[in-house]
Amino acid sequence: MLQPASPSRTGLKLDDATEQLQTRLLRLMGGTIGEYGLIEDGDKIMVCLSGGKDSYALLDFLLVLQRRAPIHFDLVAVNLDQKQPGFPAHVLPDYLSNTGVPFHIEERDTYSVVKRLIPEEQTTCSLCSRLRRGILYRVATELGATKIALGHHRDDLIETLFLNLLYTGKLKTMPPKLRSKDGRHVVIRPLAAVRESDLARYAELRAFPIIPCDLCGSQEDLKRKQVKGFLKEWELRSPGCTDSIFAALSNVAPPLLLDRRLFDFMGLRASNQAAGEEDAWLDQTPTPPLS
Repeated sequence: MLQPASPSRTGLKLDDATEQLQTRLLRLMGGTIGEYGLIEDGDKIMVCLSGGKDSYALLDFLLVLQRRAPIHFDLVAVNLDQKQPGFPAHVLPDYLSNTGVPFHIEERDTYSVVKRLIPEEQTTCSLCSRLRRGILYRVATELGATKIALGHHRDDLIETLFLNLLYTGKLKTMPPKLRSKDGRHVVIRPLAAVRESDLARYAELRAFPIIPCDLCGSQEDLKRKQVKGFLKEWELRSPGCTDSIFAALSNVAPPLLLDRRLFDFMGLRASNQAAGEEDAWLDQTPTPPLS
């Protein structure tokens, strides 16, 4: 059942440090929304709220954007209560009651399903994610949502890239905009260009009531945690390398990879005229800045 909106408290004045950080992160989020066409006039956006710092920040930013944007869009917050032991079921309804956005709490005991089907020594993320995704797609249909907004950030995208490179043999990550397999839903990730460290700082400044995930958050041997540690160590050794990795995600050269589905290698022939497949640009030296 959809809970009605209450008078919003999100418009309360922020202190200078919080306002400055919010402005910078809103600028990054706004750039992603504009570049990938994430939000359109008349959209009804279902914001998936887990109780973690990222989804809290996402909802907070979208509420600010909703007031300022030249287009109209509606928001509805949705939390999936997966019946994890000790889950504080009152926290999110109490918080959402003060945001001014209508919300829905969906109760489904996926925790028991995951624990029954996955052995103790194996990670639960894959099955948990599939179950959660199916439920959220159904709820989005029931609520008439045109977009489903998730709180994945820049670090998530980079980590997913390396997880696929190292363990699945695929060159892919989480895109800012994705259509579901059945074509009925569009998933958006407005925080795709925002660093996790900035979201952690923002959550601290805003004092969000964080709810830890006891199902997957406690699994210290997750491959994602290993990749996160590797990237953190590499960034310390070579500052700025993750900036370069993130930039590479939107600077792809299919003729210089090996995927025959993306480029016609079989049909490539020598020519008297450049046709866009040449690699001369690789040899170009960046122009030094003017002194």
